Parts: sequence; structure tokens; C-alpha cells
Amino acid sequence: MAMSVDLNDVSDFEALASDVYISICGYGSLLSETSARSTFPDLVNFRIAKLTGFRRVFTAVGGFFFTHAVANIKTEEIAGLSVEPCEGETILVTVFEIKKTEIPAFIEREREYRFLAVIPESLDGKSFANPAVLCASCTDEDFFKFRCSEGREIYFQQYGEYMNHKIWRDDVLPCRVYLRH
Repeated sequence: MAMSVDLNDVSDFEALASDVYISICGYGSLLSETSARSTFPDLVNFRIAKLTGFRRVFTAVGGFFFTHAVANIKTEEIAGLSVEPCEGETILVTVFEIKKTEIPAFIEREREYRFLAVIPESLDGKSFANPAVLCASCTDEDFFKFRCSEGREIYFQQYGEYMNHKIWRDDVLPCRVYLRH
């Protein structure tokens, strides 16, 4: 399986960064450079790569899907895309760099995810020289233990009516609109 290391705070991210940039792996909407630029307007060095030892899964039930009317509660099409370690699997990803100064905003925006440092490969199988940050599936237990300082009740005041008080679920279907990515 591919090497991956957990990133738990800003200093872990900064240890991966150069003087100015840090590499990010994209696997959903971030496969599109246009979409990636809507989130990271100043990204550089956008390219396609592969990542061994991971697979795509639809297990992330985020508030975004409800606040933007993308989720369908009646059909339980409420999950967004994530990735999880899986020996023997390989996925296509994009890799690009964002400014190191964007790390705190990136962590906050993707805070429900588990952050991993991974080594992507070029399409011809050559490992990248620098690791990249990957947002991977997490668990509710770890999210509330390590990332959610306001506590479970406060967090779910905003989204709980939709999410049945769970963020990471394996009993739901993908948001239909999200499948286009």
C-alpha cells in the first residue's frame, strides 16, 4: 500500500510545504482545473497524476449539500465523494500547488476530512519528489475528538436536522449532481 502520514495541525502541513507552496491532491470536483480555480484562484502547476492504495467512496454527508439544495433526503442521495485506503487500488487525481498562506483556510474548509500526506505518481509511474495533501474519509469519532472544538451539539445545530447526527456514513447514496465529477 502507498505511504500516507496523518496531518493533524498547521505545523504538519507547513512541514510539507516549500517556502511558498504546498501540493494538494484533488479527486472529485478538483479533477477539473476550472473547478479547482474556483476554490483556489492562485493555484499553480495543475497536472494529472495517479495515487496507488486508495479508492473513491461516497461516505461524506456534509452540510454543503443541504444548504445548496444538492442533497435529496427522500432518496437518501446525500453523500459526497471521499477516498479511503484500499490495497491494490489506484485512482486518478490531480495535483497542484497552493500558497502556504492558504493552509489555515484549507484546513477549515475541509475540516471533516482526515488529512494525509501522500506521494502521487506521474501517469508513467514515477513518484513525485514532494508529498501532497489528500482529504480522506474520517470517522465521526475522530472528527469530534480532534477537529471540532465547538462540540457535537453545536456542530449539529446547523446541519443535524438533515444528517441524522452523523457525518461519515456508509448507508447512503451519492448526491446525483455530484456524480458528474
